[in-house]
Amino acid sequence: MATTVSKSPETRAKRIFGGLVNNPVLEDYSLRYAPSGFRKWSEYGVAMAALGSIAYMADLAIGGSLAIQYGFTNALWGILTAALIIFLTGIPIAYYSSKYNVDVDLLTRGAGFGYLGSTITSVIYASFTFIFFALEGSVMSQAFTLFLGIPIALSYIISSLIIIPLVLFGMTVLSVVQKWTNPIWIGLFVIPIAAILIKDPQTVASWVQFAGKSPSGAGFNPLLWGSAAGIALSLIAQIGEQADYLRFMPKINPFKKWKWWFAVLAAGPGWVVLGATKQLMGSFLSSIAATHGTPLANANEPIHMYIAGFGYAFPAVALILAAIFIFMSQIKINVTNAYSGSLSWSNFFSRLTHRHPGRVIYIFLNVGIALALMESNMFSVLGTILGFYSNVAVAWIGAIVADLVINKPLLKLSPSYIEFKRAHLYNFNPVGFGAMVIASIVSVAAFFGAFGPWGESFSAFIALFLAFSLSPVIAILTKGKYYIARDPHYHAGTHHDVLNCTTCGFEYEKEDMACCPAHDGPICSLCCSLDKECHDMCKTVGSIKDVPVKCS
Repeated sequence: MATTVSKSPETRAKRIFGGLVNNPVLEDYSLRYAPSGFRKWSEYGVAMAALGSIAYMADLAIGGSLAIQYGFTNALWGILTAALIIFLTGIPIAYYSSKYNVDVDLLTRGAGFGYLGSTITSVIYASFTFIFFALEGSVMSQAFTLFLGIPIALSYIISSLIIIPLVLFGMTVLSVVQKWTNPIWIGLFVIPIAAILIKDPQTVASWVQFAGKSPSGAGFNPLLWGSAAGIALSLIAQIGEQADYLRFMPKINPFKKWKWWFAVLAAGPGWVVLGATKQLMGSFLSSIAATHGTPLANANEPIHMYIAGFGYAFPAVALILAAIFIFMSQIKINVTNAYSGSLSWSNFFSRLTHRHPGRVIYIFLNVGIALALMESNMFSVLGTILGFYSNVAVAWIGAIVADLVINKPLLKLSPSYIEFKRAHLYNFNPVGFGAMVIASIVSVAAFFGAFGPWGESFSAFIALFLAFSLSPVIAILTKGKYYIARDPHYHAGTHHDVLNCTTCGFEYEKEDMACCPAHDGPICSLCCSLDKECHDMCKTVGSIKDVPVKCS
């Protein structure tokens, strides 16, 4: 996609986008504010699409791994502690994403990170999507191998390729897939647990006493609790995937505010209620799988959990039902992982290369990285990967939340709205970006033992505390001067008039537009991001008054 910018308006060529970008169904406004004209789903429809992605089996695998590694009690309190933190931090992110109709990357730009500062968080978020794609794909592949008897390496390839066609068409297809598979999934999810509790209630007592590999047995150990909570906190970035759906939330109906709020809370932070429940179920089912003869090394694999579970209800077809349930669950979540990853990579590369071939291209990149992780058997080192990742993810989310709940409403040093456009942002804002970097460095050092066993176990908590504390401190020290590079002409929250972009010629709502002196008129956020020749002249001293700009 070529870009031509000329000093003369008469000789300037229009920007030409490829077919993958011009098709709104394929592109799904991957780098933009989601306009009101495209947000045709109801609150219920958006919420069901967002909650459909919570069908993943990673929760079961994580819960099983925690119980096996740390014992029941430490796993229980670690899961509940992490769930509380994830729920509370998810509320402001869900609210701002839904109100201003932006994904988590655009939200990050306007919450103290700056235009280029958020490129780092794009990689953090992209890492979340391909790590969990690989984890979910591994779970599906284990089921393929056990059910079909094919090599695991081939199962990895199949599990990756079947996702791509489903995610090409973005929210248009994802909302349908999630809606129609939800009832079947819920039934298969509940039946094994109900059958176990009815036929063998003693399994609950065995679960409570389950020690796994823990040397201290099933009793409480604060170091093991901290480590378990840290691993569970790796799921804190899931709110980003929820925001990818919540950005399509319709405008609040003043007569039915409760309906909007209920959908936002349920589909936003509410995911962790089901997520924590599934982690506890994973610890429960792994203890049952272990008592049925599954080696501890394999008892955290959901396929073995559900073979044991369905064995109580339908022993003759337990393997078939377990395989169907695993396949459905993994498809429901990995379409979201692939979709969200494509959004994040699009944001990352568009800022660095000033090119955007289309969101669809990055689906293949994200799936390819995930496949490489699967083939390298990442499932065997699950705890280490998630424990390390959680430190950086928690620092990122902690810095965003501090800006949304302290710097904006209380200190009033951050703009009350979300400003995500390049034309109005500094490249780096030390408030969020600095807080995240410092918190990440310190917590990762703690994770690798720099501050002893207590620091290692509670490294994720260190990341959260530092990021949340440093953000307002840096905002006060800098007096908020690095949030806005120049006053916006159009910003989120204005009425929904449309303007023609002077570069590409398409119409966009004002929330997506900036006033551009280089092009002498309104410019859309994507064209602004991709411009290589303007050299940010709109943010230089005197440019606004010296260059005539035709913006209405």
